Amino acid sequence: MRLYLKSLLPRGLFGRAALILMVPVVTIQLIVSVVFIQRHFERVTQQMTISAQIEINHLLALVNGAPTLAEAQSRVADLGRALEFQVELPNSAAPDHDIRELLDWSGREVILTLRDNIPALIAADLINGDGFVRAWFETRHGPMLLELNRRRLSASNPHQLLVLMLFTSVLMTGVAYAFLRNQLTPIARLARAAEAFGKGEILPFRPRGATEVRAAGQAFLDMRNRIERQIEARTQMLSGVSHDLRTPLTRLRLGLSFLPEDEETRALERDVVQMERMVDEFLAFARGDAMEAAEEVDPAKLLALVVTDAVRAGQNVASGPMEWPGGTMRLRPQALRRALENLLGNAARHGSRAQVSLSASDRQLRIIVEDDGPGIPEAAREAAMEPFQRLDAARDPNRGGGVGLGLAIAADIARSHGGALRLGESESLGGLRAELTLAR
Repeated sequence: MRLYLKSLLPRGLFGRAALILMVPVVTIQLIVSVVFIQRHFERVTQQMTISAQIEINHLLALVNGAPTLAEAQSRVADLGRALEFQVELPNSAAPDHDIRELLDWSGREVILTLRDNIPALIAADLINGDGFVRAWFETRHGPMLLELNRRRLSASNPHQLLVLMLFTSVLMTGVAYAFLRNQLTPIARLARAAEAFGKGEILPFRPRGATEVRAAGQAFLDMRNRIERQIEARTQMLSGVSHDLRTPLTRLRLGLSFLPEDEETRALERDVVQMERMVDEFLAFARGDAMEAAEEVDPAKLLALVVTDAVRAGQNVASGPMEWPGGTMRLRPQALRRALENLLGNAARHGSRAQVSLSASDRQLRIIVEDDGPGIPEAAREAAMEPFQRLDAARDPNRGGGVGLGLAIAADIARSHGGALRLGESESLGGLRAELTLAR
């Protein structure tokens, strides 16, 4: 039951704040309607009806005390004019039941009060009198019809209070809604700016709203500026490191090209190639994709290009099911391409063939890379996505192993796109199944 009620509640801050605002207003309206209208108006109606009932009982006593019908009619005429009653004696057109509207709460109280205090009441009609109450009473000279103004029996126009309360409630709720929206909009903007910055995008943001919200917005801007300065400094450092490391590696490769080709020379060339690959992986991991701008990209076309390049490079890669409805989504194409190349390179090192498939839902995009290699044990899958974590089979340089950054780079790129990298076992090929999910 608790989970069901929780599912009905709004998830956003604005919706919950609006609910907090509306629930007390509606509750107060219900309490006022029930307590004031039902009790107050019913009590007022009872008092007014009892006052009229005293006059009606006096009229009935005069009629029943008259020896003849003519005498009774004379008394009724004199007293009726004095009390502003319209009396007809005798009148045999009495209905067989009381008549009133279904939602006429005060009319219900009028009839109950008359029946409790005047046993001679035959029936009452509160509808067909054009503003008058028509009541029939049993007398010794036959049924008597008495008509009196409805305003003498019940408070008039109780619905005006309801209309006034409803109008005031709607007006004040609208004012509170506008004020609440004005206070919560800066929080929503701050959330969007923080989410975009987590994905490497810079949205314009200026602190607004209450003092606490402004303080949080200014703290976010200070943090974002510090991170941007750190990223810029790291990028400059990496540019220098890249130049300083590649220059001696280029000299080594050039020097080896002049040496006689033998087993020792080929071993040195393999070492240089591996050093270059290690430098590339270090730089790719340190650089990340924070400095790359997002753009609208067709993921199916991007995936097809990556598969084509892998096949051209000699990898045995096949395209699986491509369930994409078409269109584009905001991605960092170079970063995503780097993640896919790492996954395909990992599949090529540890298996003989690989398969790439694509599927999509309303909330996320899934790119799946499967191979027929030995896979990764379930207990070691989380550790395999950590930086510089290599399994035993990947530590042999002769097998083309890296430095344990391929899966870490792919996982980091997936997180920067609002998704994740999940490792499992391939059902079709029997090896590793790497699922790259990206938020749409």
